[in-house]
Amino acid sequence: MTTVAYIANEFPSPVEPYVQDEIGELRQRGVRVICCSGKRVAPRGLSVADRSFWDETRYFQPLSDDELMRATRRLASDRSAFWQFLKPMLWECGASPTKRLRVLAHTVMGAALAEELAPLGVEHIHAHHGYFASWMARVAARMLGIGFSFTLHGSDLLQRADLMAAKLRACQFCVTISDFNRNYILKRYSSTHESKVIVQRLGVDRVFPSPVPSDQQQRRFCLLAVGRLHRVKNYSFLIQACAALRDEGLDAICWIVGEGPERSALERQIKALRLQERVYLIGYVPPVHLSGYYRYADLVVLTSLSEGIPVVLMEAMAREKHVLAPAITGIPELVEHGRTGFLYEPGSQNDFLSSVRSILTQKASLARIPRAAAAHVACFYNRQRNLRSFADQFLARIAKPDTDHAHPLLQQIRLSV
Repeated sequence: MTTVAYIANEFPSPVEPYVQDEIGELRQRGVRVICCSGKRVAPRGLSVADRSFWDETRYFQPLSDDELMRATRRLASDRSAFWQFLKPMLWECGASPTKRLRVLAHTVMGAALAEELAPLGVEHIHAHHGYFASWMARVAARMLGIGFSFTLHGSDLLQRADLMAAKLRACQFCVTISDFNRNYILKRYSSTHESKVIVQRLGVDRVFPSPVPSDQQQRRFCLLAVGRLHRVKNYSFLIQACAALRDEGLDAICWIVGEGPERSALERQIKALRLQERVYLIGYVPPVHLSGYYRYADLVVLTSLSEGIPVVLMEAMAREKHVLAPAITGIPELVEHGRTGFLYEPGSQNDFLSSVRSILTQKASLARIPRAAAAHVACFYNRQRNLRSFADQFLARIAKPDTDHAHPLLQQIRLSV
C-alpha cells in the first residue's frame, strides 16, 4: 500500500474542503494518507466529517519539549541537510531578522514532521499552499530521503512567496490551479522546468438552481460576497461602492458572509458611512447553509486584491447567478466577460459601479449569461471529474520519482550547482 502524508498550515479547514476531497479520493484508491497540520485547529464548529479528520490529524504547533528536543537533535545529526536549509534562509527570505527566525522555527517544525513520519513508511509528502507548511514538507522530505510536492493557489504564490525558489528547486512536482499561475511560475522562476508544473483546476458539484423567490421583483437588489474578512479580500472597496450606490439613489443591500480579523475595521467603516441598514456582516456560515444566501442574491461579487480561481465564484455560477469580479490572475479563465459573467478593472470604483448598474437595470435581458456560466462550470470545473484527474496525475508522478529529487545525495549535488 502506498503511504503519503498531507500537510497544510491549518487542517482540517471548512474553507478549504478541496484538501479533504483529495485525501478522500486517494483513500478510495487504496492510498494510506497521514494527515498533518502546521497549526493546531480548534474542533469547535467543525462539521461531523471535518471532526473525523481532526481526530486523526497530527499537529506541530506548539511542539512539546520532547518533540522540540528530538527535532533539534535530528537537525544537528544531519549537517549537510541543515546547510541545505540554511542557505535559502540567509539569501532568499529577505533581510528581516524576524522572517529568518520564523524560517528557522519552521525548519525545526519540519524536522519534527520528519521524526513523526519516519516510522510510518511515508513515501511522499504533499503540502497545500506555499506557506510555512510547504517548507516543513520540504525539510521533512529531504531528511527522510523521499519526494515532496505542493499545490499553489493564489496569494501564497503572488503575495507571500517566501522561499519559493528553494521550494520549486527541491520539489518533485508542483500543482497549481490556473494557467495564469503556471505561466507566472515559469516566468518568475525561470529555472523551473515546465514539466514540473501541473495545472489542476478545482471544482464544485452540479447544483440545480432553486426557484426564483416569488417576491423577487419587490425586494431590494441584493449583492452577496462570501469570504474571510481579510485585507486581501478588499471588502472596504465593496463597502465604499455600496455608499456610492446609495448616494445615486439605487436601492440595494449587501450581505458579506465570512469571519476574520478585519471585522472591527469594516464595522467602523459601515457605521461611518451610515450603511447599517444596507451592508450586513453576516459572520461565518457553514457551506451547507450557504444555499439560502445564494438563492436570494441578485449578484455575487468579488473584490479581492489577489486570488487563485475562487471556488465561491464557481459555486455562484453553478447556481446560475450573475457574478462580478476583478480581471486579475486566473479569474478570467473562469469568468469570461459578457459571456459567463462580468469583469471590472481592478481597483476602479467607476468600472465596478458601472457594471452593478448595468446588471441591476438590465437583469432580464442578461438571463442567458447565468445559464452559460452554469454550463461552463459543469464542463471545466466539475469537482468529481477534476478530483479523478488530480489523483491520476498525482499517483503517476509519485510512482516514477525523479531520482534527483528523491535521493538526498543527488538532491544535494543538484541544489549546489
